[in-house]
Amino acid sequence: MSVTRSIMAPMTDERYSRLAAEHLPADLAERWTALLRPCIRLRRVADGEQAVAALGGEPELPAGAVWPEWPGHGLLSFIASVRCAMLPRAGLTAAFPRDGTLLFFYFDGQDDSADDGSFVSPYDPETWAGAQVLYVPGDTPVFRAETPQELEPYPHVELAAGIGESAPDLWLPQVREALLGDGGHWPDLRETPARLRPFLRAFRRLRTRIDHQIGGHAVPVQGPVEYEIANAALGGVHSWGTPVLDREAERWVLLAQFGSDSDAKMMWGDTGALYWLIRPEHLATHRFDQARLTVQC
Repeated sequence: MSVTRSIMAPMTDERYSRLAAEHLPADLAERWTALLRPCIRLRRVADGEQAVAALGGEPELPAGAVWPEWPGHGLLSFIASVRCAMLPRAGLTAAFPRDGTLLFFYFDGQDDSADDGSFVSPYDPETWAGAQVLYVPGDTPVFRAETPQELEPYPHVELAAGIGESAPDLWLPQVREALLGDGGHWPDLRETPARLRPFLRAFRRLRTRIDHQIGGHAVPVQGPVEYEIANAALGGVHSWGTPVLDREAERWVLLAQFGSDSDAKMMWGDTGALYWLIRPEHLATHRFDQARLTVQC
């Protein structure tokens, strides 16, 4: 299926700009706002809205394609589809595909052929095949694939798009540099500079919900996902805050995150989320086989 038109969506979410304006001195508010990135937030469609993505259901695969699997372990469950041309471009980077469909698959253990409780870990290359992103260009013949009998498909939930602001996690190096000036670690709240405390409290109150999201900065459950992927890429031997890990973390961007969703009967651990990250150069060349998954809950 090919879709060529895009849906315009207004910028309805400027929560992080307002947060800075209300709680930071002007110089720091300017630095903080410069770090914000637009993103696409996905939510269940309301009456009259256009669906641009979906959770669960059955995917449309290229003709001749087989259902994704993790060799030696089992079939992957279908998580989500995203129609790239239907997304509002103002919420995306220039490198994001302008047509076609992204299909997200994940080994959730339903078909555990190895019967060993294996799970996908960014630190173990042997597990990376358990999370796959397929890109189907817009002019590709496709067919609706029936879910293999070994799997119970997740309920189909259609999603609409809205453009929003996204903010980096406070532990990322660019935030520490912007707000602390020395690139150091955040001190205990009692030792944090007084002019930052109202902002930090308000930021933590605001970051309590994990949405479905395309692009922008990830909203983590347990600390920046960029560090998890970066540390895995470097062999898992570096401590947070070391310069080499800081540099590597800046080389990864969020492709998509999908939170737990009661409508789709998706529960990732204890109301956690799936995060796919990718390097910008691989996004630009549509090398979605190079995307990496981490799970937080």
